[in-house]
Amino acid sequence: MAQKQPTSVDVARLAGVNQSTVSRAFDPNSRISDETRTRVMSAAAKLGYQPNVIARSLITQRTDIVGIVMANLTASHFYPNVLEQFTHRLQEMGKQVLLLNAPPGRSIDEILPQVLGYQVDALIIASLTPGNETIDVSNRGGRPVILFNRFATDTSANVVCCDNVQGGRLAADFLIDTGHSRIAYIAGPANTTTNLMRERGFTDQLHQRGYGDIIREQTAYNYEAGREAGRRLLSRTDRPDAVFCAADVIALGVMDTARYELGLHITNDLSVIGFDDIPAADWPVYDLTTIRQPVDDMISATLKLLTRPEEEAQDIEVRLLPVELIVRGSAKT
Repeated sequence: MAQKQPTSVDVARLAGVNQSTVSRAFDPNSRISDETRTRVMSAAAKLGYQPNVIARSLITQRTDIVGIVMANLTASHFYPNVLEQFTHRLQEMGKQVLLLNAPPGRSIDEILPQVLGYQVDALIIASLTPGNETIDVSNRGGRPVILFNRFATDTSANVVCCDNVQGGRLAADFLIDTGHSRIAYIAGPANTTTNLMRERGFTDQLHQRGYGDIIREQTAYNYEAGREAGRRLLSRTDRPDAVFCAADVIALGVMDTARYELGLHITNDLSVIGFDDIPAADWPVYDLTTIRQPVDDMISATLKLLTRPEEEAQDIEVRLLPVELIVRGSAKT
């Protein structure tokens, strides 16, 4: 015969508190004294009690689950770090993460109903941009939608993004100021707002400062694509003496092609700038000059939007956070 599972009533009786106090003790955001919480937890441990999260969600109409949708999770090297930080920060808030890693070639509008079916309390969408109809469906269900590291002005979703245009301008000014004369840009995928805005800031600033034609390549946000784009770019008769890449992972591929395939010296023959400041950018083998995204601040801004009071939750916010040029050894100074 199956042993009867302990209930919150049993815990309350053993701890000498009300049943409602047991529920509050398991809620990290509730106001309850440390002494009472400790007493309840001790009683729960002694009885082997665990709260029924599903049953509680039926009462509160909240699951405490935040859906995170990403694509190309490992290819860019940027999003694994972002996902880890989101997971830790949300768990500290007493929430859990439901991750959907969108498969290549699938529209987010096709797959998003899978996430909504789990009745998540909110959606964070990174590296993809859904259509307004999909966003509206989520909003009508009371689930705020936040586009992370995406930018859009014609949307009913909240937006948290770094200032990609500013980053492009910083890269352009640095290369002009350090005397480079044959400047190239390696773009990311054409349909990504991050790439479009980085390129806009870069090319507009170069033209504003009197620089002429810009050598250009386009590729995907991954290391092998960076190597291939670097091979095409650096095999030209008018080989550039500097290249700004739309992402660090592209820049790493370019640097390895330049050094190990073409025998070029980084800085003497070629300066390389990336964008993101992923952990590998600071490795001694790369020492990559890059535009740093303020990831911690972007995540904090996103979580603040998730926890706004109900009367403010309907207001759409667009947060653009400033970036920083990090000068390392991959570029001539």
